[in-house]
Order: sequence, then structure tokens, then C-alpha cells
Amino acid sequence: MLMRKKPDPDAFETFYKDVRGRLLLQTWSLTGDLPAAQKAVRDALVIGWHHWRKISRLEDPESFVRPQAWSHALRRHTARPFHRERGFDEGIRATLASLAKLPTMQRKVLLLAHLTTLPLDQLAREAGITQARAEQELQAATAAFALSRDVPTTSILSLFEPMAAELRDLRWPRASIITRAGAARRRMHTAVGGAVALAAFVGSGLLVTDADGVRPKLSALSLHTTPAPPGPAAGYPLTTDDLISPAQARAALGGVWTTEMTSDNTDGDGLVLPCQQQRFADSASRAALMRTLVSGDTLSVGQSTEVSATPAAAHAAYAASLAWYAGCRESRLQLISTRQVTGIGDEATLVELHDWNDPERSVVASIARTGVLTTTVVSAQPTPDKQPLRTNTGLLGQAVGQLCRLPDGGACAGRSALREVAPIPVGEHPAMLDLVDLPPVAGVAQGWMATAPKAAATNPAATRCDQTVFHRKGATADLTRSFVIPSAKLPPQFGLTETVGSFGTAKAAARVVAGTRTALAACPKKDLGTKVSQIENTVTPARELTAWRLRIEISDKSSVTFLMAIIREGDNVAQVGFVPSGSATISDDAFDALTHRAAERLRRLG
Repeated sequence: MLMRKKPDPDAFETFYKDVRGRLLLQTWSLTGDLPAAQKAVRDALVIGWHHWRKISRLEDPESFVRPQAWSHALRRHTARPFHRERGFDEGIRATLASLAKLPTMQRKVLLLAHLTTLPLDQLAREAGITQARAEQELQAATAAFALSRDVPTTSILSLFEPMAAELRDLRWPRASIITRAGAARRRMHTAVGGAVALAAFVGSGLLVTDADGVRPKLSALSLHTTPAPPGPAAGYPLTTDDLISPAQARAALGGVWTTEMTSDNTDGDGLVLPCQQQRFADSASRAALMRTLVSGDTLSVGQSTEVSATPAAAHAAYAASLAWYAGCRESRLQLISTRQVTGIGDEATLVELHDWNDPERSVVASIARTGVLTTTVVSAQPTPDKQPLRTNTGLLGQAVGQLCRLPDGGACAGRSALREVAPIPVGEHPAMLDLVDLPPVAGVAQGWMATAPKAAATNPAATRCDQTVFHRKGATADLTRSFVIPSAKLPPQFGLTETVGSFGTAKAAARVVAGTRTALAACPKKDLGTKVSQIENTVTPARELTAWRLRIEISDKSSVTFLMAIIREGDNVAQVGFVPSGSATISDDAFDALTHRAAERLRRLG
């Protein structure tokens, strides 16, 4: 008879001491109720010991206990409303109050994103939603929370540091208390459930010391889970010689190049390249290597190469990598163009971005797949400089030429060609403008933030001249969203808004556009204080796009300026409106380019 292996209390004690602080910080942030969070974490760890034989074999046992703790915290917390704990400093109370304003799902996604290291697909799975919805909820939560706390999105994690500090002197039950309660729960579970054991455990209190009499503290409290990342599988012959060398970078870009880093990317947070969102595009990759090279303070090249189990898995990794750059979430990086690359590997795409941070740079990411291997080459150089698309494509060709010869490699590199294509769909609403589409605002160093799309019961993109209505009979998929820069402390009227809707037929959509055009043409005659200047007018059978600059006098001494465009793509219509504030504005050319991007995205509505 096969003997069942007994659970290892020493391994559980190590796990218990490692995770309890993180779980408490997460559940406190989730509920704003520290006593409920404490009880929930204890309950979850009791359950963890109950099932330790099973969960100790998991790659990440914390992924079993965390949902238990969160669920218990929310259940215990329902007896009273989300509240700000007394006795904590103003910053902590403000953080808890801002979290309380978020819908529960957005709060969960925000905390999973910032207080764990889960990749987006696992984050979505733990939240119980699709990955596309997780992206949308995270974007909305990040914007709302940062706006409420008046911080840039890059500073969100730092808001939890004071909360972590508050927990460092907290006393915990020693591990033996947890295991005894868990054992009692296991014995009682079949007959009468775990209520008696949990009640006995709860009664044991927080003020129990470890067996050696030393009061345990959260001195090693970390904001993040740090599971051991997967490393390259032994046996696959991917070596550092298969990566782009300094000599190859020098031939493409000139200058003197040095290797800054070469690794299998199993240390740190794994986010090495610009726009990268996860450690690996294929979480089950057989092997992986990354390298970054630099020349002076202005030129850099980075390469990531992964080996998947099958060509299908490599294609999924290729698509995931492409999505990182097509929907880049780094502040003030704007998508300029997307190009399909032929003649390199089995499939390849190039994404051109502009980094508007100081110093300005052209950032080009090209992603290719050859058989089971996927590689991404990212180059950054000052603008204007050498042709960034040509040099990056050349480096990609060399990278694929070296990789295609490896086992299970695919097509190599020959004569390459670029063809501009529509932007890759991003977000849960790919028919609408995204943060990556927006140009910079003159005189403003901060990045844009977006609100969540909502039904267009009103249309904030319209002007008082046209008052175009999208929420009407026969219209479907009508949505509106706004983009603001809260950390720049601009007047509340500043911002950009887009409203979209589908009107069933091209003829019906054309009538909406014609109505807006007619209203704008008549507006200066009806309102002598309004000046309308047309800055763009494109009319084809499939697309209509007209943009205006409006100047509306509010009084003898003040006026308001608007940039507004109405767009039709087939049956679909979009209206884009921008309200500048003094010198904080965008040029007519930048607005014109933005409206054409809106037209490209609009094709996907419905």
C-alpha cells in the first residue's frame, strides 16, 4: 500500500513567513479594513496548511492561498462599509479612500498588477475575467486611482510603501498555531466542516510569539511576490553567440558599442526592454536570452530571443510581443506607424514609436518568428538621425539569419521589404483611440491618462455649434471616452474626447456627418462670436474626414478654442474634440494625424 507523504511543517513555516506580509498588505488595500484583513489572512493560511500536500507541489503555492485570503477579506468586510482607518497618517487614509472609490473588479485588478508579479494572462485568470477586459479594467483603474491621488501612474506602487511600513511591527501567530488549526480543520472537515477549527484559531489572537520567544515582525516585507522564474531548458543550443553583437550594431549605426547586459532574464522583475509587459512572451519557453548594447548616452539596441515548444506556441509569443509595442503603456511614447516586414523569417512586423521624453528618441521595435524561435529587436536613437526603420530592419535580418539555423528554426532572412499597415488592435475597445495614439502637448512633460469608455448618452466631443448626437435610434456601439493629464494641473476644461457609434448603413452614417458639416458652416452666421476654420477635408466613398479649428468668444476679454473632427468609415462615425489651455496645445498637423489614426481604428467598430 502506498503511504501518503506527510505535509512538511518546516516548508510550510518558510512559506508562511514569506507570504503573510504580502497577503496582509493586499487584503488591507482591498478592503480598507485592517482587522478583517488580519483574520482573512489567518483563515487563508489555515486552509493552506489543510491542503499543504497538494499546494506545496504547485510552482507558486501563493496563487492558491491569495484568492482564499481576498475572498475571506471581502466576506468579513461586508458587515461595515469601506472606511478609512483611524490612527494612520494622512497619506495612508488618502490611499485607502481612493481605492474605495474604485469598483471592486478595478480595485482587484489594480492591486494584482501592482502588489504581485503576475503576468497579465494569469492576472486576468485570477480575477475571473478575460485578458482583454483585464487590460481595460486596469487602464481605467490606473487612471482613476492616479487622478484621485494626484500622482503620475509610474508612482502608484510608492503609495503602498507607507502602508507596508505600518505593518512591519505587527505580531503574528507562530507557525505551529496555524498548523494545529489547519490539522484540526482537516480532521473535522468531512464531518462538520472547518467552522469549529477556524473559530478556535481566531480565538487564539494575534499576540502569540514564536516558540523561541522572539516576536516575529514583517521586517522583510516585500510589496511583490517573487516566484522563481523559469530558466532556459537544458539541452537547447541557444547561446550568446546567437545574439546581435557590438560589431553588428556598429555596422548598422556607427559609433563604439559595448554590451551592457546579457542574461537569461531570470533575475529582477524581468522587464528589460521598452514597453515590455511580462518577463517572457511565452511563459513556457524552452530557452530565452536577452542582450542590451549601448553607444554613448544616445544610442541603444536591445534583443530578446525565446524558444517555444512548437511553432504555434512561438506564433502566440510573437503576437504577445507585438501587442506590447502596438499598445505601449510607457508615458509619452506615441505610435507612429506599423509595418509588415516580408523577406525576414516566417512572419515579422515593425512598430515605430516616438519617445517624447527628454531627450527625444525614435524607438523602433521589430518582432520576428522563425520556426519555434521568436526574437524582438528594439533600437533607440535621437531624432532626427539615421533612418531608424532601415537600420532596425537590417539588425532584425541579421538576428533572424543567426537564429534560423538552430534546431526547429524556420525561414531565414533575404531581401526585405516594408509595407505600412493599419495599427494592431489594442485594448478592449480597439475601434477607439488609445493612449499610445496621442501626441504630446506643448509645454507639458507629463503623459496622458484615459477614462473608461461608457455609453454616449451625452457627447462631450461635440461643440456648441453642432451638438452631434450619437445615442439615437438606429445607432449601436455608441461609446465615449476622455483623455486628460491630471498631474499637469491644467484647467478642468482641458482634454481630448472621442465618441464613436455605428449607424447601420453608410448612408445613415453619411447623414450624421453631413449634419455636423452643415452646422459648422452655419455657426459663424448664427453666432457672430464664433470663428470656424477648416483644417482638413477628405472625402472618398469609404471615408469622410473633416476637421476644424473653432474660436468661440465667451466675453469681450476671453475666448475658448476647440479642435474638432467628424469621421466616417463605412457605417461607423467618430467625433474627436480637443480643448487646449493657453500654450498647452497640440498643432493642427498633430491633430490631423490623430484624426486619421481615429479613422483607422474606427474600421473595427462592430
